[in-house]
Amino acid sequence: MKYAWIKQHRDQYSITLMCEIFGVSKSGYYDSIDRPESKRAVRSRAIRESVKQVYEESGQIYGSYKIAEELANDAQLETACRNTVATAMREMGLKSCVSRQFKPTTTKSDPDKKPAENLLSQEFDAEAPNRKWVADITYLPTVGGWVYLAVVLDLFSRKVVGWQMSDRLTTPIVTEALRKAIESRRPESGTLLHHSDRGCQYTSDAFQGILRTLNIQCSMSRTGCCYDNAVMERFFWSLKHEWTKHRRYGNLEEARISVFKYIEAFYNSKRIHQTLGYQTPEEFERNYRAALAA
Repeated sequence: MKYAWIKQHRDQYSITLMCEIFGVSKSGYYDSIDRPESKRAVRSRAIRESVKQVYEESGQIYGSYKIAEELANDAQLETACRNTVATAMREMGLKSCVSRQFKPTTTKSDPDKKPAENLLSQEFDAEAPNRKWVADITYLPTVGGWVYLAVVLDLFSRKVVGWQMSDRLTTPIVTEALRKAIESRRPESGTLLHHSDRGCQYTSDAFQGILRTLNIQCSMSRTGCCYDNAVMERFFWSLKHEWTKHRRYGNLEEARISVFKYIEAFYNSKRIHQTLGYQTPEEFERNYRAALAA
């Protein structure tokens, strides 16, 4: 590795100086140039190239665990264990752009409305698609002011099944997100639980009327307990720390296009999830359907 580094930087620094710093002889360095590359060096270089490829394809989001999983699942890439990937990333100066700090958010409740019971009770696993959906609203900054994103997520696969953005924090943003989820998933009547916080948009007569009409059971988090909707909070954390905090939006439309790219072009279809056995949400659902058909 020392000789390789010297060779790579020989146009920038004195070979004599670099040999002194690394404690190697000049003759040894020149001998290494004439020697064929060792099998270990070839594999090391291939691993580094594969690691960098997966890292860039993830938008610089993935850390060593997920990169190692991607390498193991792609026959065209050089497979390596997590520690080897971590070492390669460290040597190349590659770091996930994701911060490790997790701060959940909540929405404003309406004291005049009676919230539903917490039927979900932090049971975040579902036995099939369209059995348990979670929903929430978050806030994104733009040059023109705050914009709002409402999301509906299926707990079975962690797939975002409906979402809507607006510059107004009113009930239509959540009803539209739900409408899109219903149209795309067509859940069977009487089998779906919808869970949210106690935000005034979700306790509104308009939203509750839609749930009753579609025979969807309603569940709501306890007051001030963000962990009752932890999966939804985690999605918003991923969206912001993996994506939106690294971008600047001039207005609602720019933010909408960016969120579309994250959800539809990356999160649902390409982003692997540890909870799903390092599968993507869409892949997890395809495998489920294939198992049922077998």
